[in-house]
Amino acid sequence: METTGINYNPHQMVELRKIVNGESTFAYYKATELEEMLFANPSFVALEHMPDGTFKEHTVTRSDVSELYRIAQYREARLQAQEKQMGQILNNLNIDGWYSDSIDKSEVLRDLCEIMGYTPQQEMQWSVMISVSGTTLVNLDEVEDFDIRYHLADNLSVDSNDFDTKVDSWDIDSVDSQDWE
Repeated sequence: METTGINYNPHQMVELRKIVNGESTFAYYKATELEEMLFANPSFVALEHMPDGTFKEHTVTRSDVSELYRIAQYREARLQAQEKQMGQILNNLNIDGWYSDSIDKSEVLRDLCEIMGYTPQQEMQWSVMISVSGTTLVNLDEVEDFDIRYHLADNLSVDSNDFDTKVDSWDIDSVDSQDWE
């Protein structure tokens, strides 16, 4: 069973848009009221507002009530976190804080990044010369026509092992030797 870390509150208010005869209203329901509606009628049809602005019929079930509750709890937690961040910022906007003559711009930016949980980054361009050596097995009937440059262009790759580094391009400039053992 998947848990969300959110305690169930049967009195949590959930806002739903109710459309009757083309009239749109927003109604608030307790989670228990939605459960009772679904107990009396295990599912009912509602209009779901799609990202493109259209509406699509959606059959509401008991699991939808849980999802609506989870979304409401997530929004509430996110709102509380943002209010806390704004409070920390506002507390620093005074003569003893960021307006002090002894405070440097870099300190203010560092504090803001810490409050917001943001790590500033800058992209750095680089170029590197790599020397690669290796061996390749070649079928005996292909030895005379075999060109290692084409083989390596098709089969050798340069890539990164992390998400912060990307290889934009690579090329084989020269092949120093093509010796047969």
